[in-house]
Amino acid sequence: MIDRKTELIICTELFNGKAHDGTIFKTTTPVNPNILVLGDSGYRGIQKVHANTQLPIRHKEDIAKLSDEQKSVRKETNKKISSIRMKIEHIIGRVKNFKIVAEKYRNQRKRLLLRFNLFCGIVNFENCLIAYFRYYLNDDLI
Repeated sequence: MIDRKTELIICTELFNGKAHDGTIFKTTTPVNPNILVLGDSGYRGIQKVHANTQLPIRHKEDIAKLSDEQKSVRKETNKKISSIRMKIEHIIGRVKNFKIVAEKYRNQRKRLLLRFNLFCGIVNFENCLIAYFRYYLNDDLI
């Protein structure tokens, strides 16, 4: 889970690679109903569990249910969601640079979450440094 304002990784949990995103969301700790959840198409159906959810509308069945006004707003809404998701996917990509989740893990499984959290801490530290340089040095070095 990533905070979109600070771009910091808030919490982590590991699952088997075969697990579906929607199933993981439904089986983990419930999210506060006041928090807005942005997801991709892998999270279809979580609106039943978490009402404050925004997903891109891309499936033909979903588009067919929309009125003409809603169809015109759909493209702008999808663009806003995808621009926010892009930042989050970049942070996930930085974690994948450590190859712990990008490739098969071939070490003791009991230490996997500890190492994953350490790498997430390194990524959070890098994000804080980037924010510091952008704020105090007017984005000249980045």
